[in-house]
Amino acid sequence: MSSPASAPLPVPSIDIMMPFYGSFELLRAAVLSVQAQTDPAWRLVIIDDRYPDPEPMRWARALADPRITVLENPVNLGVSGNFARSVELATADFTTIMGCDDVLLPGYVARMRELAQRFPDAAYVQPGVEVIDADGTVCLPLADRVKGYYRPSGPGPLALRGETLATSLLRGNWTYFPSILWRTSVLKSHGFRADLDVVLDLALQMEIVAEGGTLILDTVPSFRYRRHQASVSSWKASDGSRFLEEQSYFLETAAALRALGWRRAAGAATRHVSSRLNAITRLPSALAARDGRGIRSLLGHAFSLRGSAA
Repeated sequence: MSSPASAPLPVPSIDIMMPFYGSFELLRAAVLSVQAQTDPAWRLVIIDDRYPDPEPMRWARALADPRITVLENPVNLGVSGNFARSVELATADFTTIMGCDDVLLPGYVARMRELAQRFPDAAYVQPGVEVIDADGTVCLPLADRVKGYYRPSGPGPLALRGETLATSLLRGNWTYFPSILWRTSVLKSHGFRADLDVVLDLALQMEIVAEGGTLILDTVPSFRYRRHQASVSSWKASDGSRFLEEQSYFLETAAALRALGWRRAAGAATRHVSSRLNAITRLPSALAARDGRGIRSLLGHAFSLRGSAA
């Protein structure tokens, strides 16, 4: 009989939370990709944020899959509210808050469970990601080429932590939030800030990292992230409003990191170079639309002296 010390560790289960407000066609592809997983140790919870068309949820319920739960919020909670609802409802060892327009590759659950067992102290896991366009074609837009530039490289999976990880993320957030596997206990202990829409995932990561949490960065693709103009971050970038939120967050975070003694990370937050460059790339669209307010917001963020000091 095996002793407790030699017994294998239990393989963790995964809750896949899917906040929904959007395309029926893309939701169908997302749900079918979950059902196609090679590893059956998952539960899918679709959370309808009062989308006006009842057909998507009618279809999901008609699947009659006992592994799939369909819930409807009593009122529209919005982006951060529906993420908070996802955290509240999660019960498995690990949780993924998947976009309702993204796609899992068939081995996602198997790979995430393998890494969660291999790295039992990990707070969260960033899987390998392929980017797809609105039509589902694999692509590599500028934003994702930039992510690749900032992403740490090396033979994976990599265990990252501390000020080194914080500095890297603040130079350019190279993670893909909908793909991340979170340890549910860590996710519940921090949650999402209700005052943020665009950088709420980065804010959560910074809290976890400051507390000593470890990120596992995988290199094996198991998730497909859909890059298109309908996302919250895209339309907020077009009118410049996302950068007001980003600038406020980065300056607040720089002060907190200086208090922690993480001077390199604080400097990266203060400079927020990649965020400034992103604002510059949005200027042509604002100019073409003759959006004076957007132009002023983008220029103000890109060239503001408030965040230029190290």
